[in-house]
Amino acid sequence: MRANVNHLMQGQLGEWLESQSHMRAKAKEKAVNRWTWGAALLMPVLAFVWFGPESLGGLRSYATIGAAIGVGVWGYQPIAEAKKQIKIGINSAIARSLGVSYDHDVEPGAEFEAAKRYGLVGSYERSSFEDRWHGTLEGHGFNLYEAHLEERRGSGKNRRWVTVFRGVIIQMAFGRPFRSTTLLQRAGKHKKWLGLGAAKDSVSFDGHRLDFVDQVHPDFDDVFALYSDDQVEARVLVHPSYLEHLLRLESAFGAKEMRALFSLGAVILAVEGKNMFESGSMDASQDRMRAEETAEQFAALASLALAINQTERGRAIGAARMPEPDNPRPLQGDVTAAPVIARPAGGFGRKGI
Repeated sequence: MRANVNHLMQGQLGEWLESQSHMRAKAKEKAVNRWTWGAALLMPVLAFVWFGPESLGGLRSYATIGAAIGVGVWGYQPIAEAKKQIKIGINSAIARSLGVSYDHDVEPGAEFEAAKRYGLVGSYERSSFEDRWHGTLEGHGFNLYEAHLEERRGSGKNRRWVTVFRGVIIQMAFGRPFRSTTLLQRAGKHKKWLGLGAAKDSVSFDGHRLDFVDQVHPDFDDVFALYSDDQVEARVLVHPSYLEHLLRLESAFGAKEMRALFSLGAVILAVEGKNMFESGSMDASQDRMRAEETAEQFAALASLALAINQTERGRAIGAARMPEPDNPRPLQGDVTAAPVIARPAGGFGRKGI
């Protein structure tokens, strides 16, 4: 599931990118013209603000900063649109080569509502979504996209937007039937919105109670906390051997944390980390490098999808694509600084993987 970027760059994608050189140049020229005209128009306005009526007082600084930001954003628009066009072209070519689909714009669905309900993401006031990849992997449907959630905090002059979640939301069909709802979180790392500190006997989400699931493996409870409405099925779905898969996935994406929900025959994951799939650039010399990076990021998610579905072929493929870290570490204790690996991680697995 890793795209052959060399093949793409030597074929239609390379030809298309070469044809975009004029568009990139025009976008840069337009941005510079906007900034120049914006600065010229601002000068008399700011002169009035600073040397005009005394009643303006403390508003002068705010007016100056606001005007400068406005001109900066207005000028940058052509560059942002050009980068988006390049990004869509590269990501769409990568998706087509893998037999899946890519859409820049995203309308989140039931999977995101479930993620909100069960605390995979926190409360927010402003949201944006982009970069949707969807289709089938080894016959199993998947859907993943980026989410950026923000909350307004502070008061007065310190009022500001703060990111409460940035990362990838993943939904994929599961390789075996199940009826329970099971939530997997980092132990001792529960977010405020869950209302959890140390592991509780049970938690409730909109009246749906999930009970704490004891694990036979002593290292499991040190690293993860598991809650479910079916104790027996939860132990089948989430075996302690998943630990290394989860930690390697976090390392591959430089993720702060990963949370998982098993519900309605599918698994939904929130991989909290950095902004991904940003293959668009104004510098043509970076096209190959950015395409390679995007291909690597998607390959890691594809390997996770194949490993997590718990079919024999999926487990084998996912495990085969997940390299051993150079400096493996024990699972006990704090695992937040898991070693970063050079290539993408696979994902979940069962006994024997």
